[in-house]
Amino acid sequence: MDLNDTPEQAAFRQQVRSWLQEHKDQAPPSSGDSQDTAYIDSRRAWQRQLAEANLAGVTWPSEFGGGGKGPIEQVIVNQEIAAAGVPGILDVIGIGMLGPCLIAHGTQEQQSRHLGPMLHGDEVWCQLFSEPAAGSDLAAVQTRAKLNDDGSWSLTGQKVWTTNAQFSTFGLILARTDADVPKHKGMTMFIVPMEAEGVTIRGLRQITGEAEFNEVFFDDLNIPGDAVVGGVGNGWGTALTVLMFERLTIGLGSEGFGYRSDRFAKALSVDTAACADPEIRQRLANLSTELLAVRFTGYRTLTALAGGQIPGPESGLAKVTTVNAAIAAGELLADVLGPDALDESSEWFHMISFLPGLKSAGGTEAILRNTIGERVLGLPPEPRLDKGIPFSELRAKEKEAVA
Repeated sequence: MDLNDTPEQAAFRQQVRSWLQEHKDQAPPSSGDSQDTAYIDSRRAWQRQLAEANLAGVTWPSEFGGGGKGPIEQVIVNQEIAAAGVPGILDVIGIGMLGPCLIAHGTQEQQSRHLGPMLHGDEVWCQLFSEPAAGSDLAAVQTRAKLNDDGSWSLTGQKVWTTNAQFSTFGLILARTDADVPKHKGMTMFIVPMEAEGVTIRGLRQITGEAEFNEVFFDDLNIPGDAVVGGVGNGWGTALTVLMFERLTIGLGSEGFGYRSDRFAKALSVDTAACADPEIRQRLANLSTELLAVRFTGYRTLTALAGGQIPGPESGLAKVTTVNAAIAAGELLADVLGPDALDESSEWFHMISFLPGLKSAGGTEAILRNTIGERVLGLPPEPRLDKGIPFSELRAKEKEAVA
């Protein structure tokens, strides 16, 4: 595999670098308070500038306002943004996961209405999947959408761990529309307005002090019939598109998140005792090897994507490996640096505090390992009590199994 830029990619990289150098003084800080309206507005404006320069939605088809480029060009943009020390797009969830879902499954009217404002940061989107009783088992969602006589739907239920809901205009929600069929078959995806009456958003404050996650309640929210994405009853297939892009984004984003072995090694090098400790060196070597494996697995994935393949379940392993290696790095830094690593002024405070949540985001490790085992390695599936059972009968069957 040739990891060097082709002449065309080198020219594109220089174009991106030149634009960023010219406009970096207009960029807002890379991090800020997600509850601060002024800061969010500045990030929206910066995303708009990136979109106008074709540096947002790089892989979106040009007919939808994107750059029409391949995944390698997206990596080039990410690398140059990081090197310039400026923030990327605000709406990573919308542009990275939900936009591709609308491009793949949305109607022409949905695409025309939503993709442009999403790309330019005018309308931020959120992903409404997880629920208090269906976090890891996404197919067990209980939020209900009832079809009305006029063709509209009434939505009732609760979602949780919803990132950016507090400043989102729209969201994609997975809801149950038929409880009399097996759980994977009775769901539908909808576009929902987050600022409508009947939607309540409550922030969930994390140990970092931030409240980027939220719980969201829907109380008989009326949504039009044309809000369905991908067809009634086809919600599971539509959701898989989002999940594949989500795990790809997390799994291939380790260096963009700052999870780099050289960065960790540099921080540890200030402690001469740690440098001489074979256990410390071994721990650093182990996590560095894992992150290096993720990097080269990412190159293989990029090659496959450039060849026209869609993200597969194997991307989940990159997510598991990345998060576990970064958690191990945080523990190692805390062991060597002591309480200073957890001081709010430390560059490691946010990483160490944030990572436990990322361990569950994008699918828990147990679920991802099962998926990889069954769909990538071809291992026998675990016994399932819910196979072929209508969703409305599952609880009774579970009680019978316990008894």
